[in-house]
Amino acid sequence: MDVLQLLPSDRNDAPARMAPLAKLPVFWALNGKRVLVAGGSNAAAWKAELLAACGAEVHVYAEDLSETFSTLIARGSESENGRFVHHAHKWNAAAFGDPVIAIADCEDGEAAAAFFDAACKAGVPVNVIDKPRYCQFQFGAIVNRSPVVVAISTDGAAPILAQAIRRRIETLLPPSLKSWVALAHSIRDKVNAKVSPGAPRRAFWESFVDRAFGAPPEANTEANLISNARRSVHNMKSPIGRVTLVGAGPGDAELLTLKAVRALQAADVILFDDLVSDEVLELARREAKRMLVGKRGGRTSCKQEDINAMMVTLAKAGKRVVRLKSGDPMIFGRAGEEIACLEEAGIPVDVVPGITSASAMAARLGVSLTHRDHAQAVRFVTGHSRFGSLPADMAWHDLAHARTTTIFYMGGRTAAQIRIRLLEAGMNADTPVVVVSAVTRNNEARWCGRLNDLASAVVGMGVDHPILIGVGHVFAQLESAHKASTKHRRSGKYKVVGERA
Repeated sequence: MDVLQLLPSDRNDAPARMAPLAKLPVFWALNGKRVLVAGGSNAAAWKAELLAACGAEVHVYAEDLSETFSTLIARGSESENGRFVHHAHKWNAAAFGDPVIAIADCEDGEAAAAFFDAACKAGVPVNVIDKPRYCQFQFGAIVNRSPVVVAISTDGAAPILAQAIRRRIETLLPPSLKSWVALAHSIRDKVNAKVSPGAPRRAFWESFVDRAFGAPPEANTEANLISNARRSVHNMKSPIGRVTLVGAGPGDAELLTLKAVRALQAADVILFDDLVSDEVLELARREAKRMLVGKRGGRTSCKQEDINAMMVTLAKAGKRVVRLKSGDPMIFGRAGEEIACLEEAGIPVDVVPGITSASAMAARLGVSLTHRDHAQAVRFVTGHSRFGSLPADMAWHDLAHARTTTIFYMGGRTAAQIRIRLLEAGMNADTPVVVVSAVTRNNEARWCGRLNDLASAVVGMGVDHPILIGVGHVFAQLESAHKASTKHRRSGKYKVVGERA
């Protein structure tokens, strides 16, 4: 059992204190209430739409409406009770008869002060858009999974930061969460009638929460939850967890999928490869136990059998395990072996794909791997076997085809052999080649040149970091870019290919 450790306090007998708040976050029920919006601008339209979405009766006072506002009013509110009432004149004192909120978009300070004073005199909470001096309350950036609603405020200091925070939260809350919360509303009384309070009921809802961050509920989900309520709680006494194979991408945390972030946030244990970046691990749930099971060519590594056994043991202990792999789990990630082992042990397993290094390299270089003028096929090839050398059964004549782009993964230590085998298979020594080390990371390095110089180029770059080797005529354009970057090296107009990015 996990133990919550409390930090010592200077006053052990003192109750917990709330840290100072810039503003009080309040969620206000507006269903069926009358609200006032003065102004016909796009900004006023956004506030009016927000209020109507809460079920408010929005009275709009404006002689002229923007096209956006006119369209909004004509379309009406999507809320069952929300609606718009347009008064084709400016606001007046009578407009403050019974609204619970007053919003205005005013052109200048004088107009803002007049509206603010009228609202205060009527005792109506007021907000004048983009004029903090005349605002008794503020709107935050909103994440809408209603009935789950998250609002973010920076007290008006940095609205762009609030939007950035909102985007981060959006990635963690799947759109299906709305359906799960609605389902929770509908089954709560039935569950309470079937499951005794205390630990059993808590166990049921913890199981429910685990599902709420997965796939959307299906038509029969409610019936299954109710019929299996007691049995589900009983089974949790000897739980079986699950394993998710997650692609961490090439290193840049911003290249993670939303599903990958959600898996990291839900994990109890994370088994991660040596190539997974610290930035990616920072997105994981803080309470999750992190275990390095690094596998690096030429270095002491965990045996695959040990990793398999670890996943099975943890999952049988009821843990939600994330097996975090660099790139995509299904491309040179030994996912097939791990899936087979888990399925044989009866452990549920699913896969979250990641951006594979070859795709990241192509994006970084601005090169299409299947440019129709140069290639009709692209191949991803391992640069070493389990014994450290090149695989013995590779079809080199196919790889040497002039209309094929080939990306060698983990080919740093075998670059000299790759060069020899391609030349022996008939590939032209002048075929364009690129080498990228530590793609998407801060220490990324690049080289472009010809096949004949591949081995010496890799020696010069070193093999301390993961290396990708790209071979094919799609990389020909990089040669001219290299010449241009060398010519204009001092001007800063071009990124130098062959140096750190």
